[in-house]
Amino acid sequence: MPESFKPPSPAVVATPPTDTPAFTVLSVIPPMTQLNTPYPSTAYLTGFLRSQGISAVQEDLALALVLALLSPEGLDQVRDAAEQLPPQKHTPQVQQFLAEFSNYRATIGPTIAFLQGADPTLAHRINARRYLPEGARFASLDGYLAEDGADPLAWAFGALGLQDRARHLATLYLNDLADVLRDAVDARFEFVRYAEKLATSQPTFEPLARALAAEPNLLDRSLARLTLDTMAKHQPQLVLLSVPFPGALYAALRIAQTIKAHHPGVAIALGGGFVNTELRELTEARLFDFVDYVTLDAGERPLLALIAHLQGKRSRERLVRTFVREAGAVQLIQFPEADIAFSDVGTPTWDGLPLNRYLSLLDMLNPMNRLWSDGRWNKLTVAHGCYWKKCSFCDVSLDYISRFDAASAEVLADRIEAIVQETGQTGFHFVDEAAPPKSLKALAQELLRRDLRISWWGNIRFEKTFTPELSELLAESGCIAMSGGLEVASDRLLALMKKGVSVEQVARVTKGMADAGILVHAYLMYGFPTQTVQDTVDALEYVRQLFENGCIHSGFFHRFACTVHSPVGLRPQDYGVELLPLPPSPFAKNDVGFIDPTGTDHDALGQGLKKALYNYMHGIGLDEDVRAWFEQVKGKVPKPTVSRHRIAKALQAGERRH
Repeated sequence: MPESFKPPSPAVVATPPTDTPAFTVLSVIPPMTQLNTPYPSTAYLTGFLRSQGISAVQEDLALALVLALLSPEGLDQVRDAAEQLPPQKHTPQVQQFLAEFSNYRATIGPTIAFLQGADPTLAHRINARRYLPEGARFASLDGYLAEDGADPLAWAFGALGLQDRARHLATLYLNDLADVLRDAVDARFEFVRYAEKLATSQPTFEPLARALAAEPNLLDRSLARLTLDTMAKHQPQLVLLSVPFPGALYAALRIAQTIKAHHPGVAIALGGGFVNTELRELTEARLFDFVDYVTLDAGERPLLALIAHLQGKRSRERLVRTFVREAGAVQLIQFPEADIAFSDVGTPTWDGLPLNRYLSLLDMLNPMNRLWSDGRWNKLTVAHGCYWKKCSFCDVSLDYISRFDAASAEVLADRIEAIVQETGQTGFHFVDEAAPPKSLKALAQELLRRDLRISWWGNIRFEKTFTPELSELLAESGCIAMSGGLEVASDRLLALMKKGVSVEQVARVTKGMADAGILVHAYLMYGFPTQTVQDTVDALEYVRQLFENGCIHSGFFHRFACTVHSPVGLRPQDYGVELLPLPPSPFAKNDVGFIDPTGTDHDALGQGLKKALYNYMHGIGLDEDVRAWFEQVKGKVPKPTVSRHRIAKALQAGERRH
């Protein structure tokens, strides 16, 4: 273990210093989440705590770490680390970085400023392709090269896309540097979800324990320095580490490790999406060498109880949904107390976060895909939980899905107005699992009534309630894009999933949205229990037709993963599969393997699905037989059983009925 880290005795529970006049709560976004906009959890918690009269502050250490590394001084340190490697470990990316280091160092500051929107005229030099050093990531442009050798990005940006074109090139430049960091400093590094494999469904804490006990590398040392600066700035008595993804856990625990070594009297609580899904059966006592408390589900009520306890106003036995370590063993304390109503959780605040320093990246050229990384969006929730909560692949047994609680349109509009006033930004991303159509309709009407001009997008179920008239209303209120789950585009499997939609219904809903000028993204799935090669071929034919008829603008195929909290994981016999036994797990527990009697080679099919979708999003191959994409599949691929004009006919029939 590094000398700087001295874990407290299991019997020691951190409490705030008694001589501190104010009790301050610091909420931290740990690396890595996203770089274009703050992850919203700390904004929610900070806004709620302030509404309760509690001193609350927040910091985004994910952004701070990246900005520290991607600076002239940071690149100096990366170069030093690279030069200390033996020559045989100098990958082509590292060699290119060292060879052109002076160019990288000279351009990193201006390029970061450009991506922050501070130096837009730099776009001219970047677009000339003589300003930025170009590594392996720029090879992707070769796929777009025009026949006459002209501008390879003209198809995407045309003659007027000066800023977008330059931001895409600058993003490739940053991705080159990320490759260097991965090769020269830390093989686990990613701009998003750093060191994810250390935490994803790990039955044992051992890989994380070894990594955290290892000598800190450049990234660890930089994060420790930023952590200490943050602690000195705010001097909190309680630090909240919000871990939304497995890839944020390692850095969160490095932050906690630093705090424990230098500020042992400060209490640390761990929470967030990863904790709420994967640590529900936590018995791993070593985690409490780093944190004092682990809270489950919506954080407002557990935090109020915890703060009252730390202030000596509430006994330890009256904590709410909180894991602690007692006499060396993990104990879950569940004092029964109602959650805070969604209408009473207050308005999120971004106060304290450096909104002008986030990076507007452009790594995906598709206009819908780019929303996730391009631009700074105010993230807001329309309702807590899911109004449908039936989908068999979803964690419907967990609080963030099962407990549906909506706020009125007036409350939501008040929050939107307050956020616009605070941030000066009018773009909103509604981050619900599936925003309720009734709530969206009421909100759209309220926005129009107040003449509140915003741009917004979100996630929905493509259900029949979203009529063409409702789509027009949503677009008029500022809706620019919608994403929704088509999943496996098969009526048989959609019924098995309890999705509550059909392929033809999805076609009509998405077409209505597209006709209203709303960009439409489809979440797609393969590898669902009992899915056959024929099902997959038919699904891709449906997807081809949806693109061909202008129903959807983009999509993403992901491999089905069975989780222990989903209906498939809870009742596998209903879906024709057998779960593989899980090893005893004192730590993370979420994904579970299963045996599908069909024996379909979904890995080979997945390659074809993703290749087809990539081309469809660029308008390529829409006239081809879908079987042409499955060249990796062994044996004969069956032809689609779906008529090539099924979607067109469904749309025509829908128009006649309408």
